[in-house]
Amino acid sequence: MIKPGDTRVYVKQVTAADFARFDDGLVHAVCSTFALAQAAEWAGRLFVLDIKGADEEGIGTFLTINHKAPAFEGEEVEFIATLQKHEGHEVICSYRARVGERLVADGETGQKILKKEKLAKILAPKQV
Repeated sequence: MIKPGDTRVYVKQVTAADFARFDDGLVHAVCSTFALAQAAEWAGRLFVLDIKGADEEGIGTFLTINHKAPAFEGEEVEFIATLQKHEGHEVICSYRARVGERLVADGETGQKILKKEKLAKILAPKQV
């Protein structure tokens, strides 16, 4: 049984695929805010994987990220997700992302656990 204060850990190694790039090219050769956000959401999802039933799936509801410092190619970023709330279908986590003692990012993630059948209806393209 999970409870507030429980943690899950995800470690991501920074690669060139994580660099900040847009249509106009490379912005900088460090881990992008987008890549950090994706890893942060995965760290929170580790709780969803523990909770959801075979007929359920998680869907993201919100994500906040405070990008504090760079993470360089080859470095390992450790994401520690801490369960803040699991109430009904809602799972809220805070997280901290570090390279050693350097705080790279922190924030919160929200996910909701729904029946796969209901989720398929919500995500189905609307007929015009």
